[in-house]
Amino acid sequence: MKTITTSKQLQQTIDELRIRRRSIGLVPTMGFLHDGHLSLVRTAKLENDIVVTTIFVNPLQFSESEDLATYPQDIERDTQLASEAGTDFLFTPTHEEMFSENVLTSISVTEISSALEGASRPTHFAGVATIVAKLFNIVGNCSAYFGEKDWQQLQVIKRMAIDLSYRVEVKGCPIVRDSDGLALSSRNVYLTKNQRSEAANIPKTLIKAHEMIRDGERGPNNVKQAVLTHFERSPEIEVDYVELVNGETLQVTDQIDERTRLLVAVKIGTARLIDNMNALKGPSI
Repeated sequence: MKTITTSKQLQQTIDELRIRRRSIGLVPTMGFLHDGHLSLVRTAKLENDIVVTTIFVNPLQFSESEDLATYPQDIERDTQLASEAGTDFLFTPTHEEMFSENVLTSISVTEISSALEGASRPTHFAGVATIVAKLFNIVGNCSAYFGEKDWQQLQVIKRMAIDLSYRVEVKGCPIVRDSDGLALSSRNVYLTKNQRSEAANIPKTLIKAHEMIRDGERGPNNVKQAVLTHFERSPEIEVDYVELVNGETLQVTDQIDERTRLLVAVKIGTARLIDNMNALKGPSI
């Protein structure tokens, strides 16, 4: 594996690979890699000749009240893990490399980015779309891999790629979970031992909701209320949102069907955790 720190060098490297007709898989991350990230790298390696993994903690997607200053980072560990998972080129640009001056341009994907995460974190998706657009411009024609845990983010990126005619195939990959079902997240490190135990109630609650739906419940409000009731039994959990939506448009649905996605966001201590599932299929546990 080779580490690259400048956009120019990465572009030159990829141009040389394309002359040799090598397919490229791109895995954008903010580092502090876990098995969820590494599963994306492994999938990209199976489907492409070359894998480019990026590590950049993007300040544009953090608000002033969020955890940019304390976001976990361990580049030496990440480098080893990325290499072992099959990364061929690790792109680790500095802030100055990606944003040499004040950023005057941003990308906004309207409608699907305004609710849910967008309502709680108004600047978040513009920051995500802007940095991903930069990576798509640097790498060019490729397949790009994102985890389904960040379901709304995945839909935003898919729509951006379509609307701006990027030569990028955006691929969503299944949520990777710990042994108790909790979705892997870099922010899980913020949890105390007791909070980590309470966090296991997130996937348990999704399972309960799916059981209701499997048994015939098709009223979104009834399922939503059941989820809220389950969360209220956990003293450490503070609910941000619980919604059943169309999985592509992110619009609230009035009838549960095969397109319906249940999305939840909660705070436990200082950690803000999200999860989701296809309402009819249930969580991938």
